[in-house]
Amino acid sequence: MSMIAGILNISDAERAFVANVGHQLVFDAVSQALATYNAELALMASAFIERETEKHQFRYLLAGGGRLQRMGQQAAPGAVKRYGYYDVAFPLREWGAEHAGTRVGMAYMTIAELDAHLKTIMIQDRNTMIWRILIAIMEDTNLTFTDPVEGSLTIRRLANSDSSGPGATATLYPPVLGSTTEANDNHYIDAGYAVNAIAAGSEPHLTLRNEIAEHFGGIGPVGKNFVYFHGSDQTAYLAAIAGYVPLTDRYIQAGEDTATIPNFPNVPGRIHGRAAGVWLSEWAYMVDKWGLEVLLDVPAPIIKRNDPADTGLPKGLTLVATDVQFPMLRATYIHRYGLGCGNRLSAAAIYINGANGGYSPMTGYTE
Repeated sequence: MSMIAGILNISDAERAFVANVGHQLVFDAVSQALATYNAELALMASAFIERETEKHQFRYLLAGGGRLQRMGQQAAPGAVKRYGYYDVAFPLREWGAEHAGTRVGMAYMTIAELDAHLKTIMIQDRNTMIWRILIAIMEDTNLTFTDPVEGSLTIRRLANSDSSGPGATATLYPPVLGSTTEANDNHYIDAGYAVNAIAAGSEPHLTLRNEIAEHFGGIGPVGKNFVYFHGSDQTAYLAAIAGYVPLTDRYIQAGEDTATIPNFPNVPGRIHGRAAGVWLSEWAYMVDKWGLEVLLDVPAPIIKRNDPADTGLPKGLTLVATDVQFPMLRATYIHRYGLGCGNRLSAAAIYINGANGGYSPMTGYTE
């Protein structure tokens, strides 16, 4: 049964015409289906998106460093406070698609056909969201975005030394593990070896794990939820590294002396195993030769910007009708949002090209 037919409780969606069911009823059913879809999309993106905001920019507060003061018998210690921060900003763009037809064509439109059109738009919206997420994380150069209301905004990426591009100023992050001094950092790594050289000692997931972990107290005594997203080009090489534990097929019972994985996080892609304290997820959206790692135990790297509520503009993928009486005759699907990095330390990216030419963003994921 199609989504719309299920909501309308119609058993035969192939012979149920939109015009006969009623444009307003179908419009309401589509809106309900979109609400469910938006919730599912938010869950999928939660590995990368920390939260949503209506602000176009703000200061992301950081903890300080140093040591406590030595105290005497009488004197009170001097007052201290956190002092670190960096400014973050977020773009706001509009994405959409339109579903329209002739009077006769729409009269013959069945619920099943409408459902197929709606699923197409949902797929396009999901693909666009993933594309924008990967641009926001994998692009290593800050972006100048001209907001029609707020003016020029500097959209920042993960920690990128802030040494080039818009907003080129050194950002000092809290001291890494083993240090008491704030310092700049770069979470865009050039592996220095090719994909077919991935092996013990040349492990992209381990390199990125260490790059992230130093900002969050290390890996801990029992490990943390690091997830390495990669393309299919790396899977066989990662699985061949000593210490790799494959995800157990639920239809196969492992032997008593076989290491198994009892549970794993719900993240995009296909988690196929765990190595060096990192979940390994083969994700079709990752371009060959690149990898991305995220620490799930801390705030995700991206913040999503929406329109202020008092503008009346909705959040998520929304059906906007242009005809009040017959809203399905020409329906526009709109999704307004913008993505930018907030927590610039909870993720890191790697380029596995073997050329030692420095990091480059994924092909097709730049702006």
